[in-house]
Amino acid sequence: MTVEAKARDLLKRMTIEEKVAQLGSAPAWDLVEGGRFSQEKAERLLGKGIGQVTRVAGASGAGPKEAATIVNQIQRFLVEKTRLGIPAVVHEECLSGFMAMGATTFPQAIGMASTWNEGLVQRITSTIREQMRATGASQGLSPVLDVARDPRWGRTEETFGEDPYLVARIGAAYVKGLQGEDPRTGVLATVKHFAAHGFPEGGRNCAPVHVSPREFREVFLFPFEAAVKEAGAGSLMNAYHEIDGVPCASSRHLLTDVLRGEWGFKGFVVSDYGAVKMLQTFHRVAGSEKEAAVMALEAGIDVELPAAQCYGEPLLQAAKEGLVSEATVDEAVSRILEAKFLLGLFDNPYVDAELAPLILDRAEHRALALQAARESIVLLKNEGLLPLDKSIRSIAVVGPNAASTRNLLGDYSYTAHLSCKGDVVPVVSVLEGIRRKLPRAEVHYARGCEVAGSSTEGFEEAVNVARKSEVVVAVVGERSGLSRDDVSGEGRDRTDLGLPGVQEELLRALCKAGRPVVVVLVNGRPLSTRWIAENCPAIVEAWLPGEEGGSAIADVLFGDYNPGGRLPISIPLEVGQIPINYNRKPSSFGNYVFSTSKPLFPFGHGLSYTKFEYGSLKIEPDRVGPAGKVTVGFEVKNAGDRNGDEVVQLYVSDPVASVSRPLKELKGFKRVSLDRGEKKAVEFHLYMEQLAFYDRHMRLVVEPGRYDVMVGASSEDVRLTGSFDVVGEVKVVPSRRVFFSEVFVG
Repeated sequence: MTVEAKARDLLKRMTIEEKVAQLGSAPAWDLVEGGRFSQEKAERLLGKGIGQVTRVAGASGAGPKEAATIVNQIQRFLVEKTRLGIPAVVHEECLSGFMAMGATTFPQAIGMASTWNEGLVQRITSTIREQMRATGASQGLSPVLDVARDPRWGRTEETFGEDPYLVARIGAAYVKGLQGEDPRTGVLATVKHFAAHGFPEGGRNCAPVHVSPREFREVFLFPFEAAVKEAGAGSLMNAYHEIDGVPCASSRHLLTDVLRGEWGFKGFVVSDYGAVKMLQTFHRVAGSEKEAAVMALEAGIDVELPAAQCYGEPLLQAAKEGLVSEATVDEAVSRILEAKFLLGLFDNPYVDAELAPLILDRAEHRALALQAARESIVLLKNEGLLPLDKSIRSIAVVGPNAASTRNLLGDYSYTAHLSCKGDVVPVVSVLEGIRRKLPRAEVHYARGCEVAGSSTEGFEEAVNVARKSEVVVAVVGERSGLSRDDVSGEGRDRTDLGLPGVQEELLRALCKAGRPVVVVLVNGRPLSTRWIAENCPAIVEAWLPGEEGGSAIADVLFGDYNPGGRLPISIPLEVGQIPINYNRKPSSFGNYVFSTSKPLFPFGHGLSYTKFEYGSLKIEPDRVGPAGKVTVGFEVKNAGDRNGDEVVQLYVSDPVASVSRPLKELKGFKRVSLDRGEKKAVEFHLYMEQLAFYDRHMRLVVEPGRYDVMVGASSEDVRLTGSFDVVGEVKVVPSRRVFFSEVFVG
């Protein structure tokens, strides 16, 4: 019997109360008492069954064994104590790793994108899948596929950057790794936030988004479409904001017409936490919880998270009063039941609690976290100062993020998200990483100042340790999280992109001490650091590198690892340039009275300790039909004296089109490892459907004409150029299209 048939059979036997219960959720914190499962609370909240249970490991304060035990007890109650015995989906957060006590913390999403290595990302999320399943979780509320166009927005760090192609490619890899090959052992990915959450008005979280229908589809919907059609994402979450007066949580056009009608999405949609209630309290388009529930369900939201507030008694009453049809309820319930059958929850709802602690953060997981942190680091500037010599006799390590382990973590890590007093998984600070490299050197440390605040009392100590050292490593940046002490993360939006507090003043004082200063940035958003770029000889962008961040940064500083990360987002020269994304229209590149329209560091930028040369470009054929493909081949050589990674990037431009097109667009990339002196051939297969855009009639088309090809090391560092012609008639592209180029390295 198919899962659809099983779901239909079960649905026929359900009362309206049991159906509505499947559309709700119950927070783990409402099901435990003193850290243990409460039978009494379960009888009150789960008596008719439940669709989902919210964050047992991620919010109950339980360790892996205890969390797995609680999950087993919840599932046993549902299977044995409710009439139909329907198990629950347990969802957890997993943005930079499974958000649980003792689980591996990888680099924050913006750092994953900086690797430009989708294979590595898939390995990371395969590990996350293994750890989540060990505690009984079967749905992860990631990845974030928002295209980030305003870095004042605190959640920029949760994204894969500014480019829809890069976001889609990394996002698809994330989904595939998390879900795995077999749903019975997989974790459902939840792509979010649908849609365009990354370009809010004023950079303010949840504020309205102003985008045209064409830009909305080509830029902001593209990663979600690829995740659904290419990667088979099993779940999706709405965004909080409104577009043209319609909140995404109440948009049937978005959640049903586009998602299911046009794209054929077969999974289920969950609300962002509290989003259904916000239709009443925040957006003011519903007059009551009952009205909000009907509005959201009819739009296409199947499950309300994190608790059954509007989808509890208000929805039940609406169904009984005929305000929402039972057929609409049945449709949503069917999707939930099908997912539970696919996940194998009916066959085996339990896990081995004794094994859970043995699976989280094993040695190979920490090794993967180290590799990911290394590959995420971007060398922004180097005037010959790096790598540092390990024979150095004295070094000053200064700054508010130098000795901190907490500040190396992103907002949805367990430690940061729950404001834990100490680390719940071992984290290597930058100071510790450097001390390990230099066991015989004098390593002087001074904090200098806090991340935020106005006190300069620590400057004197910092300058003193700088003066008695040969070189200074200044570790500055942001602190990520959701509390008032944090300056990056969800709800932590800013009006400027400079270093918070007095950190730039600290750097100015250190530079006056007469010692060379290496600046290491630990941050969640691209910081506008013009003075640093002009006055400091070396800048390392480390983002929020996770539990092995200090080791990875030290490896880069002392040359044990050659940095190969590239920027997934442009770094503005000044905040007033926003939006500064590289793929703007030609008319957007006019200069200001006192400034340029170019960024401080462009999209795709990143230096190395070696140098790479490009040559032998060949584009075949030079004339192709709108349904065909061209091969873009070239050679890349490591012409330096160190082994290293180069990220080769393929851009395409449509100089003349029926509507204005971006100056250039990323259409392919590959991280290539090259030994010193080694040369490799790279070949991209570029499909014409990748060139499609929405014309004046809002048809997705490939138009004939000449297309320019650019190959290089960043969006501005173009090494090879060529062109080809698309001939024939305009082609309307079918719904099932090619999203990504293929790349071969030999």
